[in-house]
Amino acid sequence: MKIASITARQILDSRGEPTIEADVWLDNGIFGRAAVPAGASTGTHEAIELRDGEEAYNGKGVTKAISNVQGEILACLKGVAADDQFLVDQKLIDLDGTANKSRLGANAILAVSLAAARAAANARGVLFYVHIADIASNQHKSLPLPMMNVLNGGRHASNSADLQEFMLIPVSAKTYAEAVKIGAEIFQSLKSEIGSSGNTTTVGDEGGFTYPVSKNTDMLDLLTRATTTAGYRPGEDVCYAIDAAASEFYHDGIYDLKKEQRQLNPQQMIDYLTDISNQYPLRSIEDGLAEDSWEDWVTMTNDLGHLQLVGDDLLVTNPQRLQKAINMKAANAILIKLNQIGTLTETIKTIKLAKANGWRTIVSHRSGETEDVSIAHLAVGTGADQIKTGSLSRSERTAKHNELMRIEEADRSLVLAHPL
Repeated sequence: MKIASITARQILDSRGEPTIEADVWLDNGIFGRAAVPAGASTGTHEAIELRDGEEAYNGKGVTKAISNVQGEILACLKGVAADDQFLVDQKLIDLDGTANKSRLGANAILAVSLAAARAAANARGVLFYVHIADIASNQHKSLPLPMMNVLNGGRHASNSADLQEFMLIPVSAKTYAEAVKIGAEIFQSLKSEIGSSGNTTTVGDEGGFTYPVSKNTDMLDLLTRATTTAGYRPGEDVCYAIDAAASEFYHDGIYDLKKEQRQLNPQQMIDYLTDISNQYPLRSIEDGLAEDSWEDWVTMTNDLGHLQLVGDDLLVTNPQRLQKAINMKAANAILIKLNQIGTLTETIKTIKLAKANGWRTIVSHRSGETEDVSIAHLAVGTGADQIKTGSLSRSERTAKHNELMRIEEADRSLVLAHPL
């Protein structure tokens, strides 16, 4: 199964902005397809996507990345065995030649890396998660516990909270289908609660409702009311998670919470998060502090290490940054985003490093998503603990939930990952 040709095209993501999709064709006529998402709240240390910077699409076109796929990348990979993912990815890394994939573009590289893996899985006649598990030499596949972003703030919504995501985790669910049922019922309850308060039920980039607040915990109060109204018990059936995305409101050593008209130093920000965790059934905090505040992350982990403390902007799916965090004991879980690092095998390497050191792994979407469901298969194939794919609305979000329910139906040996 050798690579015969590669094509690429410009498609639209869920924000109506361009992104790249690639098809890898094998010499036996089988092909694989993959599309790459994009983030709004991005870490400084992420791999760099290549944009055109020209008039079309306000500079966000990806025709240069497409040219790289159909030119240099095709020339490099033509005749290479698609089922040797490590070879495919290493050739892509070497061809680019930069530390952050900025020459060819991480978006161009990832589209081909995933499409090649898809083609190989199709040629083998196996589902994609099985192929990923084989690449990862993982014998312990499982279904991830979903973290559902039902209330959006920060960069993902206007006129809403400072903190970016307010998530529910259906910890009492025994199956993925049951987890979706719990989430969907609470989501509809939220819609009713917001409507009865006289506010419009608009949604943000990740399909969660936006909501005007005077303090950030108004979101958790709203979520508690909706959970109870839907017939579930906060802290028993459902727990909460937040993504503060603190780098977005951190400036010159101060965390500026505009909704509350409060300016906090790092210790005060940790105390603020501690207070929230004491008031609500909060189990997970993502990016509670800024992305390069390593010593402050150590302090937060010392203070709040009984919770899941997730590094996203801090770690950017990078094994070197993860190893530093492990050594320093800064955080205890990592968010996994394929396009932060740029290839499938580098992503798997990061997941395996985290698991080997007892860290939890959370596979994640981006705010600018596509209908591609690769992350659902990545989560199952690597046995990730959790998945973030957004809310219970917008088809680019529900596509991942629906795919995981299909996988669950197809393979009854898979069980839901252990609750937090």
